[in-house]
This record gives sequence, structure tokens and C-alpha cells, in this order.
Amino acid sequence: MLKLVRSASLTHYAEIARASGLDPWHMLAEVGLPPDSLREVDLRIPAEKVALLLELSAQRSGVEAFGLRMAESRRASNLGPLALAVRDEPTLRHALNAAARYSHLQNEALFINVEEEANVAIIREELLAGQGVPVRQAAELALAVMFRLLRFFLGEQWRPKAVCFTHGPPADRAVHTRVFGPNVEFGHAFTGIVCDVSDLRLPLPSADPVMGKYVRQYLGSADESADAPLSDEVRKLVFLLLPSGRSSNDTVAQQLGMSRRTMHRHLADEGVTFSSILEAVRGELALRYLERRERPFAEISGLLGFSEPSAFTRWFRSQYGCSPSQFDASPKSQVAKRRKIRAIPGQATRGKAGN
Repeated sequence: MLKLVRSASLTHYAEIARASGLDPWHMLAEVGLPPDSLREVDLRIPAEKVALLLELSAQRSGVEAFGLRMAESRRASNLGPLALAVRDEPTLRHALNAAARYSHLQNEALFINVEEEANVAIIREELLAGQGVPVRQAAELALAVMFRLLRFFLGEQWRPKAVCFTHGPPADRAVHTRVFGPNVEFGHAFTGIVCDVSDLRLPLPSADPVMGKYVRQYLGSADESADAPLSDEVRKLVFLLLPSGRSSNDTVAQQLGMSRRTMHRHLADEGVTFSSILEAVRGELALRYLERRERPFAEISGLLGFSEPSAFTRWFRSQYGCSPSQFDASPKSQVAKRRKIRAIPGQATRGKAGN
């Protein structure tokens, strides 16, 4: 299913593009986004095209921190209804739960999960942009927006224990340090913010219980999460559990609070299977890991749940007709592939902006 995002996600894109020597209108046209994406904030545009736009912009301009530079001047109001959902919650834990529940109002491709272990909490973000869509810039932008939102509510003095990314480090970390502080780490199995569990109990100075009640009632009519297909929830859990090797039928069904048979029956009603979802997630993550050749194949194999690199290579060849080392996962290659698809006679188009 095509994932859509508010065009507000492109706030400050034009300014950063021009400052980097790019024509923002030309870049939008190249990936197939309408010009109104930079004029309106509430258009619904394809998340995969936004991700491709940011990757191509970083590549063409040579600005590795393109997405982060867009986030530096963001305000809570840029999140629209999502900012309302978290503003009046009593504590950080409540605010993050609200952000996870209503994140689709801002970005259907983004999901947020809070994991706790001992005295550490991980505020984890994942982007489901689609197979072959590079997400380095989009991931950095999304996490920077979350980081700025947390500091907006908790105060500029708040600092997490670490900010983590799955991709490798840039040649110059100056922008990352300016945005996140010194504790930025790369090459992790997750993208997220690590903090003390006690931080989740911190009160939000902006909290207004009465206003919060009205906001929840208002957003209730816009909350589509209860009607989300089970396949979306299964996909999110596979994303979360695959790197740890726990993305089995039984584990995912248990996380959903149902039996494996019940899960399979509901998925069949949607016309999908657990295996097809697992394969799709593996494909999306494999191409993401291969984009910049930052991880050895043995490590990628483990992150995708394979017992050995040779099994990963055989699987990859069966899916893409070549070995991992031969595959071109660059942003330019992905744009070319999408142009080829659009050129096929009778190819359906989906997700027009503004619908």
C-alpha cells in the first residue's frame, strides 16, 4: 500500500536546495512531485518520492547532511495535528505513546516505538518507504524533528544518552553535532534516541489536562489507526524484530495478542501471507543496507535473519537476479527504474497529491 506524508515534511527544502546550488522545482519534477508540494503544507504526497528527493538532493549537491539542515529551523507547528496530539500529555511517556498512535497524521511511512530495558529507554523510529528507496536523509530528518520536539517540550537543557543511526557516519559530523550534540553514533541495528527510563516520567510543562481531553476528542475522528490493516501491524513488528532474529510467526502473533492461526486467517482475508510480508521487509532492508556499502555482507546477512552469508546471497540472487555486490541501489538508479515503470503502457498511477 502506498504510504503518504504531509507536504509539510518539505518545509525549508527550497531554501536548503538553493543554498546548495540546486533548483528545487527541477528536483521536484525529476522525482514526480507537484510544485504545490512546496507551497501547501497539507497535501498528501508519496513518502517514497519525498525520500528519493532528499537522497538525490544530497547526492547532487554533495551536502551529506541535507535532511538535517532542513530540520534545524523546524518548529512544533510544522507537525500540524501531530503536535496537538502530544502537546498536552502529562509526561514524556504519554506524549510518545500519543506520537506513536497519531504519527500517521503526519507520515504514514513512519512508525515510532518505545523500548525499555533495565534503566534505558530507546525511542525508535522506522521508515517504511518501500523496496529500493534510500532513506538516509529522510531518517535523519525524521529523527531530528523528533529530537527538536522533545527538547521543545522538555527544555533546551535536556540531553539523551545517545542518538543512533543504522547508516555509517558522514565525512563531516559538524551538522550532526550541532543538531544532536556530541553523542551521535552510527552503524547501529536501529535508528532512535536512547535516554534514561526516568526521562519518560518527566512532566511536560505545556500539559493542560482539560485541553488534552478536547484534543483527543477532536483527533478521534481523524484517527485511522484502529482501522489499519493487520498486515501493516505485522510489517512494523517484522521491521522491529528481524535484526534480533525474533521475527517468527509465533513471536509476531504473540506481540499482536493472538494465535498464529488467527493472525494467518486475518492476513489471508487481506490477500497476503506472513511469508510475503517477511520477504518484502527483507527486500526493503537489504537494499537499504546495500545503498552505501557500509556494512559487510556477513553483518547484513545476520540483520536480515539469515544463518549464514551464503544463504543471504542465494536469497538475494533469487529476488533480484544478481549478487548483492552487483546490485545498484543508488538514488539515481531508483529514479530511473521508476521512470521505466511509468513508461509501461497501461501502468496504473497512484497517490496523486492533494487527494
